[in-house]
Amino acid sequence: MEKYRILSINPGSTSTKIGLFENEKIIFKTSIEHTPEDLKPFKDIKDQYEFRLNTVIQTLEKENIDINSINAFSGRGGSLEPCSGGTYLINDLMYKDASQMKIVKHPSALGIVIAKNLGDKYGKPSFCVNPPDVDEFIVEARITGIPDVYRESRIHALNQKEIAIRYAKKINKNYKNLNLIICHLGGGISIAAHRKGKMIDCNDIVNGDGPMTPNRSGFLPAKAVLKMCINQTYTKDQIKSFIGKNGGLTAWLGTNDIRKVHQMIEKGNQKAKIILDAMIYQIIKQIGAMYASLKCNCSAIILTGGIANDKYVKDKIKAYCKKMAKVVTMPGEFELEALAAGAVRVLKGEEKPLIYTGIPVFKSL
Repeated sequence: MEKYRILSINPGSTSTKIGLFENEKIIFKTSIEHTPEDLKPFKDIKDQYEFRLNTVIQTLEKENIDINSINAFSGRGGSLEPCSGGTYLINDLMYKDASQMKIVKHPSALGIVIAKNLGDKYGKPSFCVNPPDVDEFIVEARITGIPDVYRESRIHALNQKEIAIRYAKKINKNYKNLNLIICHLGGGISIAAHRKGKMIDCNDIVNGDGPMTPNRSGFLPAKAVLKMCINQTYTKDQIKSFIGKNGGLTAWLGTNDIRKVHQMIEKGNQKAKIILDAMIYQIIKQIGAMYASLKCNCSAIILTGGIANDKYVKDKIKAYCKKMAKVVTMPGEFELEALAAGAVRVLKGEEKPLIYTGIPVFKSL
């Protein structure tokens, strides 16, 4: 069996995670931390590119990893036009959109920039696997009650797809032949309906859709939010903060750590129990919605992400949902692994690389 060495690159807000894989076997993995002082000199996120690239190269040299031995580079990606799921060969247009960050300013886009520069320098292919911009919604899932306001596909696409592929392999099935509900349970929660290899519907994890999470508000009654804006109960930035990072458990209980919430409950804090149970209840409701979108034909409900390790959460979800489908737990995240696996599938000829066109898969009716 031919072996391929892949370097996965996953830039985050305060770190750049890298992993060296030989096919699907992990050789080396680390998280390169970036302090506020490290990032302070850079006026814009896109300006961090050379700094992060150099830290990756320095880390590989420190570990005595010969970059020339790497067969391909695979970067996380982001800030692209909505596109289909799969493994993309990074072309000049993808590189341009990611490096300019014209859609969303987030460090994950630098994964594409770093991967392509390393690939070009060492004469190796560079890939992007299931970027955050993957959009496979059916049209009915996009429509809202206001013309020209559409629901958008914002999902933990990389981990969602990897979990689906891993589960299918585990039961000796093809992902493209299964209907699955995958629940990524973390600081953000995405609950997606996978129909025959496509994520046809999901809550929008960025724009305040779906269940509340440890640090996001989730769905909010529109009139109540409008009233808060009109009465200036909260500033625009405060409301955005509730939706994006300081809502949910954080707003109610002052922590986004489920373990601390359990400690509160053990000490007799009834409010903490009500709020945690409410979050779980909202997760279950979203699972039910995705079950309906699959016409009540679902092979399995899969729990992944960090919160999937929590027994209380798992047991509650199973108690409600076990009659829908088998509930399976695959905790944690596999983003570096997914980046490598996608590249290997292409190099082995199991999957054809996609070409990024910059044309959104959907604009408007």
